[in-house]
Amino acid sequence: MRVSASWLARHIDPAALPARPEDIGDAFVRVGLEVEEIHPAPEITGPLTVARVAEIEELTDFKKPIRYCRVDFEEQGDGSVRHRYVICGAQNFVVGDLVVVTEPGAVLPGGFAIARRETYGRISDGMIASAKELGLGTDHAGILVLPPGTAEPGADALDVLGLAEPVVELAVTPDRGYCFAVRGLARELATSLDLDYTDPAGRVGVPAADGDAWPVRITDTEGCARFVVRRVDGVDPAAPSPWWMQRALLSAGMRPISLIVDVTNFVMLDLGQPLHGYDASRVSGTIEVRRAVAGEKLETLDGQTRVLDPDDLLITDDSGPIGLAGVMGGASTEIPDAADLAEAGDGARVDVLIEAAHFASPVIARAARRHKLPSEASRRFERVVDPALPPVAAERAAQLLVELGGGTLAGGRTDEGGIPPVAPVRMPLSLPDRVAGVAYPRGATVRRLSQVGCTVELDTGADGQGVVVATPPTWRPDLRMAADLVEEVLRLEGYDTIPSVLPTAPAGRGLTPAQLRRRAVSRALAESGHVEVLPFPFVADTVWNDLGLAVDDDRRRTVAVTNPLDAERSRLTTTLLPGLLDMLVRNRSRGSEDLALYTIAQVVAPQEKPQAMPDPAVTGRPSDEEYAAIRAALPAQPLHVGVVLAGNREPRGWWGAGRPATWEDAVEAARLIGAAAGVELRPRRAERAPWHPGRCAELVVAATGTVVGHAGELHPKVVEAFGLPARTAAAEIDLDAIELRENLPVPRVSAFPPVAVDVALVADLGVPAADLAEALTAGAGELLESVRLFDVYTGDQVGDGKRSLAFSLRLRAGDRTLTGEEANAARDAAVAEAGTRHGAVLR
Repeated sequence: MRVSASWLARHIDPAALPARPEDIGDAFVRVGLEVEEIHPAPEITGPLTVARVAEIEELTDFKKPIRYCRVDFEEQGDGSVRHRYVICGAQNFVVGDLVVVTEPGAVLPGGFAIARRETYGRISDGMIASAKELGLGTDHAGILVLPPGTAEPGADALDVLGLAEPVVELAVTPDRGYCFAVRGLARELATSLDLDYTDPAGRVGVPAADGDAWPVRITDTEGCARFVVRRVDGVDPAAPSPWWMQRALLSAGMRPISLIVDVTNFVMLDLGQPLHGYDASRVSGTIEVRRAVAGEKLETLDGQTRVLDPDDLLITDDSGPIGLAGVMGGASTEIPDAADLAEAGDGARVDVLIEAAHFASPVIARAARRHKLPSEASRRFERVVDPALPPVAAERAAQLLVELGGGTLAGGRTDEGGIPPVAPVRMPLSLPDRVAGVAYPRGATVRRLSQVGCTVELDTGADGQGVVVATPPTWRPDLRMAADLVEEVLRLEGYDTIPSVLPTAPAGRGLTPAQLRRRAVSRALAESGHVEVLPFPFVADTVWNDLGLAVDDDRRRTVAVTNPLDAERSRLTTTLLPGLLDMLVRNRSRGSEDLALYTIAQVVAPQEKPQAMPDPAVTGRPSDEEYAAIRAALPAQPLHVGVVLAGNREPRGWWGAGRPATWEDAVEAARLIGAAAGVELRPRRAERAPWHPGRCAELVVAATGTVVGHAGELHPKVVEAFGLPARTAAAEIDLDAIELRENLPVPRVSAFPPVAVDVALVADLGVPAADLAEALTAGAGELLESVRLFDVYTGDQVGDGKRSLAFSLRLRAGDRTLTGEEANAARDAAVAEAGTRHGAVLR
């Protein structure tokens, strides 16, 4: 939200406002608002003058339209008028218009100096400026035309335009929706500076109306609690918006368009109530607020025809939908401009229906995201708008259209629905002091709650102590419990007044074993060249088809998010792979080719039969039974470790070509995870989507035989669906499935030398190397320290359907030096076991 000091001064004593914009920003920060940026006044020097266009000569000898214009300034002492001739390419002005001329010697923002120069065969003695060139906005479609009567020719444009004024930009959090208006910001600033504040809504008189302005029916009262319509007849759509209004809109980052649109935008920014104007001649029959019917369509003001969802809230008449409630109006009831009216022969006046409604914030938020239509109106409705504002805002807009557009107020006002009741909140008078640990001055609590807008009464509690009974204002829906009132008192008294006292850490406490294990796994992966990422934890239902999961795969059963950040990804993920693969694609699109990414995060595995979640009161701790029921209703959320690899695992350089990442690297990453977790993971051939059937291994805890994850090369169809490089490999381990061992065995270091023995076994091609290694381990017994595969051979020497696998066995005893006979006996036992299990023979 952007706001200028002059706009704030409409509701606060301007003489008491700080002169420096930094001081205004500091005042906002003291009451908990975040200042994003203070935009300084545009740096303009030299003569910048208001002038009137006296003559326009169209130059037709060039590829684009060029105009040679005479602009007149102030009258001289001898009765003549000072003037200049300038070249201009804009077409949005006519003779008689007031414009801003930058005369030679002026310097515009960005160091753009103005000088007398020859161009297009003429002498241009200055420049007619646009709003963008003056630093007033981003609109560069045409030059800035001032409304008639704004100033006299020859006036200093710096003073007329208010260009010396900086603008404060604030980030408004979702719970402070009332600050999405100058009304709310001025209240907060006045509270911070202890200044008198005048509520602009209180200045608008809302007279009693005789009858309805237009028939309205609210069918969906859940989505729309109140709907107000005011009618203004005979508005001149060609009437210009006054400069004070245009300047206010420009300072807020909005482009002035036309009087009717500018009035609705100005009232929205000033009061916080979004408005919409309809051409009354294009509205037929009763206006109805209802949900959409599946298959209905609406052409919105941006010219797009949108297929509506049954969850969409609509404004309709007898012809069908005429607006997407709280988001954007429909093209069928758009107010035409004066040129369109003249061309159609409808005269130069238009009857306007002003809509001011109160819509449910979740409904508007879902619609805006569903149709990708974020608007200034939807941003405010998402944060909850004051339900008491609709008649006030409609009346204010109607008054402006009468005053500035020559319209006439029609009789009647439609006001369907009403204001939801606001429940009073009880709070012990001493609670803010006890929470903050500060003895606030007497009366501070009542004073601060009154500044917020609460109606405050004092009562006596059952214990005889004072109790505050505060009825929150309609614009503060977030004040619903005593803790909310405490926060307001502490915020306005100043967080900096609360002493910062760190609690004493109890002795003997540190990271839990689970936290230590997680850090060990993350450190081991990082040290081996993997990079940690934080993928998006939500997925779309379509991702499971891309991963090639079977219809009955448990991973398809997910938990839906009620109010998702992304409507297309509204499910909690059951595996880390979709997010990791998205991160892989994103990094490759940024130019990174060789990638080894990992993440450690929870996944959500829903129950087959979900249990009802109890809703305990927030006034105290849940009972043991309620706590147990809550825990039982929550889905399992195991901690997983995911790894994806693509490109080269070892880089290329002067030493030679790089080595591409393969399924073996994914398996090795899984084994590394197991080692960091304190267990040995052994790979075993398996088939599981999304891995390639012939290049997938399941990881088994050697001590228990528990399968805790899978690793290998992704299926080619998965690679194609995600747009991944060929041979992309991945691994995923369920870290919580590995038994947590708090006291790991102390490694024994032998002082006696090892004995290395090599064996080459010939076995069928279908026998996995891991199975042979497991058999050798079992046969060699306790003397075996490690087994490592170092060579694989296939060819005529071993026969068809066979292959030779060479293993290095490392033998060692902890209490003696092994003899040759003992080493050979262990080797023979290992070979015999491999032969018994898999029919392997020595080569």
